[in-house]
Amino acid sequence: MSEQPAQSLADLLRARRAKLDRLRALGTDPFPLRFDRTHAAAALLAGFAGLEGQPVAAAGRIVSYRDMGKAAFFHLQDEGARIQAYVRKEEVGETGWAVLQALDLGDFAGVKGKLMKTRTGEISVQASSLEILSKSLRPLPVVKEKDGQVFDAFADKELRYRKRYLDLAVNPQVREVFRKRAAMITAVRGFLDARGFLEVETPALQTLYGGAAARPFKTHLNALDMPLFLRIADELYLKRLIVGGFERVYEIAKNFRNEGMDATHNPEFTALEFYWAYADYRDAMDLVEALLRGTALKVSGTTKFPWKGQSVDLAQPFARLPMAELARTHAGIDLLGMKDAELVAFLQSKKVSLPPKAHRGQLMDAVCREFIEPNLIQPTFLIDYPVELSPLAKRHRGGDPRLVERFELFLGGTEFANAFSELNDPDDQRVRLQAQSSQKAGGDEEAMPLDEDFLEALETGMPPTAGVGIGMDRLAMLLTGQPSIRDVILFPTMRPL
Repeated sequence: MSEQPAQSLADLLRARRAKLDRLRALGTDPFPLRFDRTHAAAALLAGFAGLEGQPVAAAGRIVSYRDMGKAAFFHLQDEGARIQAYVRKEEVGETGWAVLQALDLGDFAGVKGKLMKTRTGEISVQASSLEILSKSLRPLPVVKEKDGQVFDAFADKELRYRKRYLDLAVNPQVREVFRKRAAMITAVRGFLDARGFLEVETPALQTLYGGAAARPFKTHLNALDMPLFLRIADELYLKRLIVGGFERVYEIAKNFRNEGMDATHNPEFTALEFYWAYADYRDAMDLVEALLRGTALKVSGTTKFPWKGQSVDLAQPFARLPMAELARTHAGIDLLGMKDAELVAFLQSKKVSLPPKAHRGQLMDAVCREFIEPNLIQPTFLIDYPVELSPLAKRHRGGDPRLVERFELFLGGTEFANAFSELNDPDDQRVRLQAQSSQKAGGDEEAMPLDEDFLEALETGMPPTAGVGIGMDRLAMLLTGQPSIRDVILFPTMRPL
């Protein structure tokens, strides 16, 4: 079964094809339909006391092999653990032994026999029969073990993203990341379900995009000869459900934004959005804080996590700080009182790059991005945004017409959540969407179009509502300690080779 490292890939591929032909010549199907496995490897290891000497059947990928002449040992790795198989020629017969000689590391195999312990004390299946379950025609990347330490020869991160199936096959710690991500999604669902929220589904293909400042992906529906957009957010459809009479709804959905890629951005990503009738952004802050803290404890058993060289603790009360106050603290400016030309001059003096003909919202966003966000290390709700940055949020109850009731949650200088007391005045909403349309006509590709159907829904009447969006991929990064969003997305977007 062993393969020499010095062999070329072409030689290895030919050798495996030759073994495939040998199996077929033996009358053995290298790719059978099924196998009657009685126990997963972890169950055999944990239940040995009650299963010793009993007939069992185990299956998995062959990850190690030792030839002892007329006997052999190999390990079968399944999803949860690995179990050793002990094969003797006199027990499996000539055909079974011939099958063994045609196996390679990476093949899937099944063994049936009695559960026992070897002289060294390792729990093993003493095989009475051996079956090939899938012939691996390409060798797996080499993973070496020495003195109990694992050395991953499959170290090229980009290649691991491109060939995630290999990454998962040889790196059990990567499989654990995605198990934990799945547990996170389950915990979030359980949290919201327990509080009376209804999980719903809204369209991913939309005639008009909206609900966020982002450039969309555009496609075409041949059946109706019409353009469509992949959603950038599900906000406007979820609000329609609040109009229709649902009071608490949520969706965990894929969003698509045709924008830049970096450690915290992927064009296709997963977001949670929930909408809560008769609540406001203060209620939403309480709920988000409880959601993140509870999910962290359930999934990871702790509230403390490393993030970009910092330590973030979700146990402490989340700070609630107004944007204008932090602009004075960290940039030394009156964000709300400065005129556009003054904001431009200030940002240019700090060598902050700006888009051509930047409008007031873009100028304010640049101040926030460059001077405020990097300082928000411990959990902080950045609250009370300028109206120019928040076309879907309700004006502030304090009476300042320049402000809206919006928050973004920051951890370690990174945004994790965005929320509003939702604007439900259809006339105010129309004015703001018209302003967005003007900005779009002026060259802002991330501005939202005017959505007449959504405005008509608002005119029907929407109760006071709190709405929240949370990036599930970033939350998974935090809870699993991963440095890049590509480490928590099974198949991240990659440039073609």
